[in-house]
Amino acid sequence: MRIATITNWAYAATVCLTLAAGVTMILASNADRVERDAVRQRGLFDELAAEIETDLSEQTDQARLYAVSGDPSHEIVYNRTLESIGPVEQRVRRLRDNGANEQELHALKDALIQAASLEDEQRAAITATKTGDNETARKIVFGPEYERELERTHFQLGRFRYLLDQRSDQAVDQAAVASQRLRTFSEIMVGITAALFLFVLWFILKRRILKPVVSLSDVVNRLAEQDYEVEPPLFSQVDEIGDMAHAIRIFRENGLERQKLEKQRDADWAVRELLARMAQRLQGCESVNDLLDIVRLFVPKIAPEFAGRLHVLDMRRAVMVCAAEWQGPLKGETSFVPDDCWALRRGQVHIPGSKLTDVPCRHVAPEAVSATICVPLAAQGETIGLLVLQNLTGAHEPDEAMLTYIELMSETIGLALANLNLRQELRAKALFDPLTGLRNRHDLDETLARLIAEADAAGSTLCCMMLDIDHFKRLNDKFGHDTGDLVIRSVAGVLAGVLRDEDLVFRYGGEEFLMLLPGLDEAQALERVALIQDRLAQMNPVDHGHSVEAVTLSIGLAIYPRQGNARSLIPTADAALLRAKATGRDRVVIAADRQGEAFVDA
Repeated sequence: MRIATITNWAYAATVCLTLAAGVTMILASNADRVERDAVRQRGLFDELAAEIETDLSEQTDQARLYAVSGDPSHEIVYNRTLESIGPVEQRVRRLRDNGANEQELHALKDALIQAASLEDEQRAAITATKTGDNETARKIVFGPEYERELERTHFQLGRFRYLLDQRSDQAVDQAAVASQRLRTFSEIMVGITAALFLFVLWFILKRRILKPVVSLSDVVNRLAEQDYEVEPPLFSQVDEIGDMAHAIRIFRENGLERQKLEKQRDADWAVRELLARMAQRLQGCESVNDLLDIVRLFVPKIAPEFAGRLHVLDMRRAVMVCAAEWQGPLKGETSFVPDDCWALRRGQVHIPGSKLTDVPCRHVAPEAVSATICVPLAAQGETIGLLVLQNLTGAHEPDEAMLTYIELMSETIGLALANLNLRQELRAKALFDPLTGLRNRHDLDETLARLIAEADAAGSTLCCMMLDIDHFKRLNDKFGHDTGDLVIRSVAGVLAGVLRDEDLVFRYGGEEFLMLLPGLDEAQALERVALIQDRLAQMNPVDHGHSVEAVTLSIGLAIYPRQGNARSLIPTADAALLRAKATGRDRVVIAADRQGEAFVDA
């Protein structure tokens, strides 16, 4: 049986015994509570019986004193005592609420009835005293019949106390016996639990663990000192110790194999760490300049025997241009067409100076061909750059490990460069309109908030201009969508041509444009409108050899903060644009001030 199975069974037995001991302790505690409740109830009932006897004696004494002396103060004290006692039912209910049984209640009720009959005689004696018949009053309260009834009342109260004592003693004795038995049982359970725990602990430690572990400890110590020549003992037992011995044997075999690889691993570990660190840093690049800085920093450390250049593909000119150089200068051209490099043609590493005869690349100087390695940078099957390395030591070809590192390095750089290109392309698609090349509405809110914050900080203005091509639908229907696109591109070119460095123009939607012009007041904005209208008048879009009719714009103008706040500036300019279109088009309308002035045509 495995050690885990033994310990699980022992644990289960210990838990069961502990639960049994706990339940027994709870039951013993409950028995103690019953005993305390019985003692408390007995004291409460004794107090009530004593209270009844005291009240009865007080009534008798006051009635007798009044019959003897005729002093009215005794009658007053007597009446107050009667008022404080309360009716018989109230006292019986009080006992019932505190747990008295029917026999005890019956005995108390008999005593209270006797006491009530004594009250009648006491009242008769008081009445006789009031009428002047003192002799009759004294006979009533001092007579033998009154004494007998008084003794019967005390007897009934004594019987009530006897019943209480008998029941309370019985309850206390039963609770004490039960508590003692349960505590004894609990102590036995605890003792059995402790004995079981100690037995299992002794059995596991001494018989199943201690002896095998002692024999294995010397082996483990020698293996910890990397002495893999030691022979571990063989254990046939099927348990954790046997598994441990088997694991030690496997560890020794692996250690022997590992020793053979440690030297090789130590040699290339530093290079791998540099590669990993470079890959991590490349993942955090935000621009191509960041990537080039990382390449200049890490590549000379990964391949210190090589000078190098990183060429990237210029898509507009279709040439490879040098973006970075280290440990140079290299011998060769810094700019060339992709067909000049055989690595780019083949999509593979090209080493013309290797042992096998190969074709040299035209972009490499003839005297450096034997020391040059060209590594294409590609991602998803598309060539995006080239890594050119020249061996500074004069060796013709790097060893296999270094060639592997160069390939890994080129893959990492190529992937990072592709990610940056993709990010820039996606950003351009997200932020710029493909038809006009202008910004779209994607980041308009963010840009507007930034420009307003800058205007507030500088205490200047921000001009918002909404522009709409007049009768664009008629033009579209008459000449076709291609002509409409041509007109939109032409208007976009005019708007882009009047911008300062800090100005921005957006294609707001369809044939509608939006311009944000920081720092312009109303007069300057109107000058800019006039410039736009003048260049529109000079514009002559031609489609398929036919001139398109003259293009005009309706313009709505609003200036922050005078004519709109951060939230209402664009809607205010748009409202002004609608007024310009409603009042005849080919005009500019200045929005009303926020104080309520009317729109102004200009």
